[in-house]
Amino acid sequence: MDPVKMQEDDKSEAYIGTHEVDNNNVDYDMAGAVAHSVNHRRLNPRQIQLSAIAGSIGAALFVAIGSGVLSGPLCLLIAFIFWATVVWSIAQCQMEIVTVFPLDGSFIRLAGRMVDPSLGVMAGWNHFFAQTSYIIFEATIINTLVEYWGYDKNPAILITVSLILYLAINVYRADLFGEVEFWLALGKVLLALGLIAYTFVTMVGGNPLHDRFGFRHWKNPGPWAGDSPSTRLESFVNAVNVAGFIMGGPEYISMIAGEAKDPRRTVPRAFRTLMARLIIFFIGGCLCVGVLVPYNDETLTLGKSKTYAGKSPYVISMTRLQIPVLPSIVNAALITCVLSAGNAYTFNASRSLHALALEKRAPRFLTKVNSKGTPYWSVIVVIILSTLAYLALGSGSAKVLNWILNFCTAATMLNWTIMAITWIRFNKAMKVQGIDRKTFLPVVSKLQPYAGYWACFWAPLFLFLQGYAVFLRGNWDIATFIFNYGIIALAGGIAIGFKIFQKLPFHKSKDVDLHSDLEFFDALNDHYQQVKDDNPPSNIKEKILAKVF
Repeated sequence: MDPVKMQEDDKSEAYIGTHEVDNNNVDYDMAGAVAHSVNHRRLNPRQIQLSAIAGSIGAALFVAIGSGVLSGPLCLLIAFIFWATVVWSIAQCQMEIVTVFPLDGSFIRLAGRMVDPSLGVMAGWNHFFAQTSYIIFEATIINTLVEYWGYDKNPAILITVSLILYLAINVYRADLFGEVEFWLALGKVLLALGLIAYTFVTMVGGNPLHDRFGFRHWKNPGPWAGDSPSTRLESFVNAVNVAGFIMGGPEYISMIAGEAKDPRRTVPRAFRTLMARLIIFFIGGCLCVGVLVPYNDETLTLGKSKTYAGKSPYVISMTRLQIPVLPSIVNAALITCVLSAGNAYTFNASRSLHALALEKRAPRFLTKVNSKGTPYWSVIVVIILSTLAYLALGSGSAKVLNWILNFCTAATMLNWTIMAITWIRFNKAMKVQGIDRKTFLPVVSKLQPYAGYWACFWAPLFLFLQGYAVFLRGNWDIATFIFNYGIIALAGGIAIGFKIFQKLPFHKSKDVDLHSDLEFFDALNDHYQQVKDDNPPSNIKEKILAKVF
């Protein structure tokens, strides 16, 4: 290999990853490190805000939410509000720590730095497995979406097209990913808002049947499924599981922090807008589906629809109200949701691998980046593993999708548990080391430390409760059990293996490293502030964009 090229790879690893130069590398001054990082950071505020939405809103918000409707409209609403408080608490934790250290793969690497290197290993591999599974999920359901129009070609064709598209968008440069996500995310936002408007119009009588049904389904069959305390509890746990699968956000913002321009300004702004997204899109969405469809609708309870889109509560309501054309429009919009979500998951999975490699917890070749700072080998490996979507063709698609849903729900809750633990240890380290939060932190979050404790209690609790149904009488199924709880054993086993064979230490609070990289990120922040001062918005368009994003 060309020695100049080898040196370039080492330089990329040093400054894009840890910002510390290995002994074998050439010494670079701080200005060179900042310049190198600026070249790597290509996601602007506009792209970050919409990418944060794209990462958290997928087709599940419009389709898989139907599984939650089975619990009853009030039950689903309470579950979403409850889980929104957990997600918001996680965001408060991540906003503080990621703004201080906006590293590549932030929450993965910070878990190892604040708690135990093996916890970082667990976080990284867990997130990688989950995001890769999501890619498989999205690549698989696109066939069921086009089947709505009678498409009956080989399913492998569309899987191949999807994976090639994800590869093309992600393998070259981050700002290409950001720009594509911006426009696809904008489509998601318009779809979500359009369906909220559709709900209001139809419930007050704006439908072909002129039926002013309002909140009729909250009275008949009722607000909460179940005829006994135990069955009502099962309904609530099911609703929380659905909310856990559908709702997201903090982890995606954390993962793009390492490639964000001016991260100490743009990243906390993305976290601050999370609650608005939770209320408008998720809580608003669950309220809409509870209004539109009763929990005893046969299409939901018996799975009568042969297509994925046909299981959407919105499409079901359009069919019930005899509305033509609109179901096809929603189906087309869902395809853009699938493409956007798969694109975002490819980004996250590849950055997880890259973060693990930078910490020497994955093969070294995954640290390599191209001239635009993109970890191209990590992207390629993720796409290769995503070809497991072809194996789903051999089983019933509904069964495979349900397995993936269970697996990803557990992985998400494990992620949030790790994030909460990381912040608690970070906060404890500041106290023990006599560091004042208000002077040390660029951004101070709200309701701490209570938000951290709230998240740390509920996330692990529901991590173990989410697969409760498999233990009920007559429900035992080995495959379901594995997909509900296997990620704990898989990621945990890898972490334990690293801890034993590499003798990874647990960090005591007094020994937690709170100072490495601070000088670098302070210099980076000064650079962006100087750029901002030297280049203020010069016209109305730039002023509006600066204000909005």
